[in-house]
Amino acid sequence: MPRPASSLSRRSVLFAAAALGACGREPAAQPKAAPQAAEGMTLEQAVAGAWRLPADKARDAWRHPVESLKFWGVAPGQTVVEFWPGAGWYTDILAPFLAQTGGKLYAANLQPDPADPASVAVIDAYRRKLADNPRLYGQVEITAFGPTSGPVAPAGSADVVLFLRNLHNWMAAGIAEKAFRDAFAALKPGGILGIEEHRANVGGVQDVLAADGYVQQAYVTQLAQEAGFTLAAASEINANPKDTKDHPFGVWTLPPVRRSSPRGQPDDPAFDHAKYDAIGESDRMTLRFAKPVATQP
Repeated sequence: MPRPASSLSRRSVLFAAAALGACGREPAAQPKAAPQAAEGMTLEQAVAGAWRLPADKARDAWRHPVESLKFWGVAPGQTVVEFWPGAGWYTDILAPFLAQTGGKLYAANLQPDPADPASVAVIDAYRRKLADNPRLYGQVEITAFGPTSGPVAPAGSADVVLFLRNLHNWMAAGIAEKAFRDAFAALKPGGILGIEEHRANVGGVQDVLAADGYVQQAYVTQLAQEAGFTLAAASEINANPKDTKDHPFGVWTLPPVRRSSPRGQPDDPAFDHAKYDAIGESDRMTLRFAKPVATQP
């Protein structure tokens, strides 16, 4: 399934914008709260942690982190790979939970481009966030994912790999297939690929660049199967039937981004956000794929 090529400069701009925008916020200073004892750290406690920003907690009603992580099978002591963590919305949950239960988190951040200061700034901010509170986050291993990146984690080492609202960005950059291949290589046989992605209406023709940010669920399944995965389960945890998916600036018209003008242009102060704020965050698919226990020779 061929994909259009993109220039390196376009990819760099998209990567930096996506890494900052995926969570709907810029990196921010956080309180240095101590994590709970290892024997007491559950996903529920990690989500309720005092170290998480109030603005991030406010989005739990839309992103359902406890339910989603349990659906994907995230458990104490696992090795997890988070692709493109952005400012760290999910890292703030995953890293303390895994650090306190004997697990390991690999953060496959965007691939830095020395010619693009924005991409470097995103990675530096994420590194500082973790370094400022090692007791909370533990030893997160930062790797990279991009057009020419290497392994996101040692081959066959991961229990779970997570694609969290970023697949449309990789489609726009022509590296979606690479994401699935890299995830497959990192996972143990029987390991799980968990996906949360903005969901397009059924029956349309998929724009391979996902210009409006929405992706057909069947298309995601096809990409996963081409990489060797099998679909294990689908959930409506993150569904939003109010999302009409016909917004003037694509999915980014909705919260948390709330775009009021085309990408790269100044915000329009006259734009009426009320209709889109009433919809809330996007309708999203929540999928669980498995790497077969035995692969064909």
